[in-house]
Amino acid sequence: MSRYLFYISQNYSFAILRPLQKAILARGGEAAWFVEGDNVNHEFFNKDEVLLPSIDAVKEYNPRAVFVPGNVVPSFVPGLKVGVFHGFNSGKRNRKGKEDHFNIRGSFDLYCTQGPNTTETFKILAEKAGYFDVKETGWPAIDPLYEPLLVKKEIERPTILFCSTFSRNLTSAPHLFEEIKRLSITGKYRWLVQFHPKMPKEIIEQYKAIESEHLSFVETDNVIPLLQEADLMVCDTSSVLLMFLLLNKPVVTFNNISPKEYLINISEPELLESSIELGLTKPKGLMTNIESFIEQTHPYQDGGSSERVLDAVDEILSRPQKSVKKPLNLLRQFKMRKKLGYWKL
Repeated sequence: MSRYLFYISQNYSFAILRPLQKAILARGGEAAWFVEGDNVNHEFFNKDEVLLPSIDAVKEYNPRAVFVPGNVVPSFVPGLKVGVFHGFNSGKRNRKGKEDHFNIRGSFDLYCTQGPNTTETFKILAEKAGYFDVKETGWPAIDPLYEPLLVKKEIERPTILFCSTFSRNLTSAPHLFEEIKRLSITGKYRWLVQFHPKMPKEIIEQYKAIESEHLSFVETDNVIPLLQEADLMVCDTSSVLLMFLLLNKPVVTFNNISPKEYLINISEPELLESSIELGLTKPKGLMTNIESFIEQTHPYQDGGSSERVLDAVDEILSRPQKSVKKPLNLLRQFKMRKKLGYWKL
């Protein structure tokens, strides 16, 4: 029986990997989870999910492939290392000024990309590095997005979903608070508020304090039902806005670092209400630009990305191993061993 491992360190990993788990089990395989660090809420695990307690247990389990929605995975974990990403490329840049989405850290044997606008760059990087493969599969986390609506949609008034990243320099949460508070009091819209798990607690408490019959603060490991339910999203530079666009619905952003023609971007909180009203009309030019974005970012709308990922793993494992080895990354591997308390070979 084929065994697979999910290596996670954040709560958002559940929604990304569970479609893969479903596909694995449907094929008669086994899936297990391993948690790195203290940021995962163990209460989010389902009773029938297998959680391995240690690296020793992981080695005994001996998976054929390890799926990682994060940036790194220890080299001493057995199996083909597969990067499946924790979001879309939102244009965020690292300290060196390069797009963080394309930062190659020497951990993976295979990257399963989401669409043409990321596949091309990763293939160039793969040719240069020589030790990893790239397959365009679509993103497993998106599979449930194309299933029937999971919740009953309110039709009496528009539902607005407000999502924000945690980065101090990029977040819109503190800047839009007063305006969202004002709009929520009017009852004109139904507001759903959901933040990145690393959002500062003081901001979370600020929004929780204005909960009412018109505004709900939602804490969840699965944002997809919220995306399906909302008519429009208000956001900033969080990659979740890209998921929302894939449903062919408008997004209003506040100070997006790379505003594109498929977004309604504003820089003043006072423009929020008029921008929401514009977006809800779904102007033709905006919707045409959103359709073009979908074609380049994630053209797969069949809910079959998980199956394509598993097929890609099968194909790579059927080939001879690459002659070019992954970099040793001694310092990074030492840090991971120290974090995990694991010093065996």
